[in-house]
Amino acid sequence: MFAGSHKTSQDLLYPKVEEANIDFEEVDEALRTNIFNVMLGRRSQRKFDETKPVEDSKMEMIFAAADTAPTAGGFQGFEIFNVKRDEIKIKLVEAANKQPYVNAPVVLVFCMNPERVRMNFPQDILKKFSLQDATLAAAYAQLAAHALGLSSIWIGMIDEIKVMNALETKYTPSSILCIGYPRKILQPKSKRSLIGLIHEI
Repeated sequence: MFAGSHKTSQDLLYPKVEEANIDFEEVDEALRTNIFNVMLGRRSQRKFDETKPVEDSKMEMIFAAADTAPTAGGFQGFEIFNVKRDEIKIKLVEAANKQPYVNAPVVLVFCMNPERVRMNFPQDILKKFSLQDATLAAAYAQLAAHALGLSSIWIGMIDEIKVMNALETKYTPSSILCIGYPRKILQPKSKRSLIGLIHEI
């Protein structure tokens, strides 16, 4: 899916466009990035460089990464809203407990779509599958963003109804992922000791 420098604009999947200006050397470098370094180096970023837009080629890879996330039955029970309009971003700030950094260069809202999960289970189980699908897709997108030299902040404190009204959608949101170039590089904070985290039984 992530082809190398031989890829042409006609082969692009995310988004489908006629022409795209892609730095394939940068793409190949991201593909060679060690996944463990990406996970260990990621840090939530609340201050983005508003003067530096995120390239379309990087957004393509972020969407493609979300597309690779595991989902229940492979049905991909989620939807992604790529919010471009400033007036909608302002509404999302209000819907996210007035957190100002939700108005970021890139704002992705991951929503549940249990209707896509065509499995013979009760509706509450399908909704749980869809929530897991959307969450995993957002996590994959966040790691891809960091691998591409971007920073992000995961927003989980949201008023679901306000978000749905802002997006004019029937789909329930699971999270908002804000992405952009960082104003400065932040070092990862120390995490919980694995000794206390892992329980052998």
